Amino acid sequence: MALPDRFPALLVEKDESGFRFGEKDLTPSDLPQGEVTIEVRYSAVNFKDGLATIPQGNVARSYPLVPGIDLCGVVVESEDGRFRAGDQVVATGHDLGVAHHGGYAAYARLPRDWVFKLPRGLDLRQAIAIGTAGVTAAEAILRFEREGLRKEMGPVLVTGATGGVGCLAVDMLAGLGYTVEASTGKPEAEAFLRALGAQAIVPRADLQPESPRPLDRQRWAAAIDPVGGRTLATVLSRLRYGGLVASVGLTAGSGFETSVFPFILRNATLFGVESAYLSRAEREVIWRRMSDDLRPAHLDDLITHEISWPELPAALGRILQGGVTGRIVVALP
Repeated sequence: MALPDRFPALLVEKDESGFRFGEKDLTPSDLPQGEVTIEVRYSAVNFKDGLATIPQGNVARSYPLVPGIDLCGVVVESEDGRFRAGDQVVATGHDLGVAHHGGYAAYARLPRDWVFKLPRGLDLRQAIAIGTAGVTAAEAILRFEREGLRKEMGPVLVTGATGGVGCLAVDMLAGLGYTVEASTGKPEAEAFLRALGAQAIVPRADLQPESPRPLDRQRWAAAIDPVGGRTLATVLSRLRYGGLVASVGLTAGSGFETSVFPFILRNATLFGVESAYLSRAEREVIWRRMSDDLRPAHLDDLITHEISWPELPAALGRILQGGVTGRIVVALP
């Protein structure tokens, strides 16, 4: 299969004439260096992708840039013996869609170690629904396991539960047998979250009191928090003794105020999860478990929208405004 002379892409450009984001044809010579060239079949819509397409997003590190931190497709050319033309593959993270052309183009060329064969039991559409969001949720859960979290220790809270990381975390944790509580500011999403396995719904406002207490009533054994800000401070104050919190995002802001009390009086642990630069070995473990006990039981239901190429700019705007529930996958032309 030969690359066409020209193919469509969504390109972000920034130079002395200003900032631009729109469709533009690329040629094979526009693709960056890498050993594996892929015909992209699917990409996804992530909060980080939305930030890459706005002037003050502070995500894009080089221009011009094809955004899209996730992609799935079929190998066209390979200089690595692990991949052959026709192989179905998935790639997430690293500098994809940040400093290296990503998934919002008909073709991509990537370094060999960024590319993984499609895991057993998943099709391309399901793998893209997992994407970076699922890798992040899975890494948080694996960290809980390494820290000794057990199901009988108490409920696990997931904040921002209708977002990409959140909904995948709810589904994975419920599948492992944890009692999951899901926090959201979207009352209309309660049925969606309960269908994924959430046993209780926590209104967003309950986690954003005007005057958070340094320590509050003990409730959760652990939490996955993509929200940050006042929500994170409140979650810390309500952890059970020895509780764990995985901080994975900042949709409510990068700063938060807390005290030492959760840490010195309740033995709390707060850790960050950064999945973009996980080692290949760590990613292999995650994708292998995605074919096994970490495979979301409701993966197809998590895909709330499958959109076409022309619908992508509007979807990126919606995710920045918090108007997305579940996962949006993009079928490439």
